[in-house]
Amino acid sequence: MAATIEERQLLGVHGLLPSRVKTQEEQVEHCLRRIRNIPEPLDQYEFMVHLLQRNERLFYKLLSENTEELMPIVYTPTVGLACQKYGYIFTQPKGMFISIKDKGHIYEVLRNWPEDEVKAIVVTDGERILGLGDLGAQGMGIPVGKLALYTALADIPPYQTLPIQLDVGTNREELRNDIDYIGLRQPRVTGPEYDEFIDEFMQAVVKRFGQNCLIQFEDFGKNNAFRLLEMYREKYCTFNDDIQGTASVALAGIFAALKATGKGLKDHTFLFQGAGQASVGIALLITMALQKREGLSREEALKHVWLRDSKGLVVLDRPTGGISEPKAPFAHPHQPMEDLMEIIKDIKPTCLIGAAAIPGVFTEEVIKEMSANNERPIIFALSNPTSQAECTAEEAYTHSEGRAIFASGSPFPVFEGFGKRFEPGQGNNAYIFPGASLGVIAAGIRHIHESVFLFAAEGLANLVTAEDLEVGRVYPPLSKIKEISLKIATKVAEEAYKDGMASTYPEPEDKEAHIRSLLYNYDYTKESNLPTTYPW
Repeated sequence: MAATIEERQLLGVHGLLPSRVKTQEEQVEHCLRRIRNIPEPLDQYEFMVHLLQRNERLFYKLLSENTEELMPIVYTPTVGLACQKYGYIFTQPKGMFISIKDKGHIYEVLRNWPEDEVKAIVVTDGERILGLGDLGAQGMGIPVGKLALYTALADIPPYQTLPIQLDVGTNREELRNDIDYIGLRQPRVTGPEYDEFIDEFMQAVVKRFGQNCLIQFEDFGKNNAFRLLEMYREKYCTFNDDIQGTASVALAGIFAALKATGKGLKDHTFLFQGAGQASVGIALLITMALQKREGLSREEALKHVWLRDSKGLVVLDRPTGGISEPKAPFAHPHQPMEDLMEIIKDIKPTCLIGAAAIPGVFTEEVIKEMSANNERPIIFALSNPTSQAECTAEEAYTHSEGRAIFASGSPFPVFEGFGKRFEPGQGNNAYIFPGASLGVIAAGIRHIHESVFLFAAEGLANLVTAEDLEVGRVYPPLSKIKEISLKIATKVAEEAYKDGMASTYPEPEDKEAHIRSLLYNYDYTKESNLPTTYPW
């Protein structure tokens, strides 16, 4: 209804629409009223998905300008429920589904995608969706949601993005037997056949879209995530958001927390509840920061970081074993310990980070022990969705008597107590991956070095103000996320040119202006529905 009367007449649709001509702003306001009157989050998600299918520009204007309110609907926590119900609510495909049965023909499948100028792909095999486990082909909600944020939060043109679900089966029998399941009804393919499939996919992407096409791995299982990252990081333009994006946003929160504690990074001891891909990714980035920013050797830096997995504290020569290669650098000489409280009493960490999707593991006793050892304990409950969080914001503030510096992976409401107002920060990867990816695309980075995520973390932490810290927030408000994405992209691009990682030449003098020139425009007013005319 935003088409003018002249446009309707010239396009031959006059009379097919009501008489009123709405502005885009009026359409946004109408959509907001509709969403606010829908009681169930899953129904709100469906409304947004259908809007994206009907009117792309309106969808992105709505999401971009109402990020704080709508991001929990299109992404975590609601996207987790949407993935669980994906087969039931599925109406129209978005992105590509590539099956193990397409092995040997993946390039031909990719040729079916109608856009040639794809700059960024988010791909999952659905094995570890958020904290919900193996959802098979129904994990497609994650690539779709991530790439919606690429555009909404960093203005990467949507036609340059492609969500992909690699369907190799699912090990959940209840899914395979579900009447609404949309994927292959078979157990997961593993081993050499799986590796050959992934390798063919990577080669096919480069053949179809070019060496500079960014491939973001998302929600792969722990047995594949690190392995595939190490296998491909020097060969392709790729990163794993669960490992590196999570690490970057967590480190940014830690950098911001340093301002509140008044201590340097090397004055802190970090204990992770969990030793999966997210925890190890954060631990590795903290280690890099201690080396590059504090001047410590790698051996000295590693001593500041401890991990606790399902078998207890990760220590050297642990009798119960389970020290996989990614955990090995953090296996220190120490007596074996299992209980989290006993570990905290022994190691006395200043920062406790949870990323293992074990809800409630940060008990009242744990929080009180952290508070007894530290004037300002840093407690990050990063597991998603909200139901999997290690503790709530209210619990962290209540049991620390308002002294905890808290952040979470999913949003928690404002808490008032101890004479002040707390606005808990959400350590959402959306602070990092849209801006970092925009910087990678703009600079033409072909291999994404770990330092890119250190640059991004520093860029984000620098945007946290004294006013943010005053209310306990270690991240800027989500309302500023588009500005944040641009600043992160600019910092990534600047550092890439300094370090010789960029391939876009000639080098732009003004990196931010160059990046702005690449951005998507979702406003109707800057575009016309009519063909271009010109005098002859």
